Amino acid sequence: MTSKEQKKGVLHERLQLLRSVTNSSAPSKASIIVDALKYIEELKQNIEACKRDLEEESCLPMVTVETLEKGFLINIFCDKNCPGLLVSVLEALEALGLEVLDASISCADSFRLAAVGGEQPQNEGVDAQMVRQVVVQAVNKCGES
Repeated sequence: MTSKEQKKGVLHERLQLLRSVTNSSAPSKASIIVDALKYIEELKQNIEACKRDLEEESCLPMVTVETLEKGFLINIFCDKNCPGLLVSVLEALEALGLEVLDASISCADSFRLAAVGGEQPQNEGVDAQMVRQVVVQAVNKCGES
């Protein structure tokens, strides 16, 4: 008899724990379980939403720009490559008056660019932050089209 009462007590404790975890105010066992199933479905939907958000964030480009003695070292990495991305970046650098002196590029599945941009003498006001902003805009513009 005591074993049966212990099992019943343990089951009651677990139902109460389930009730508190799922914030259920249901009075019956069946209602608590139904609330738990709804809670699990909500959690699944939240996980899917988080996965979508992570996928969108992973598409954002990583752009770093370091100032060199006479120019900049520009590194770009983007998980997805889109047609015309390299051209868009090179045009943006040209618009700033930077001449690409050396570059290493990979455009297979992802996009990687490591370039040394030499500054023209008439463009002394260009700084690393400005170069970064222009490059990010060029990458984003290409991704939108």
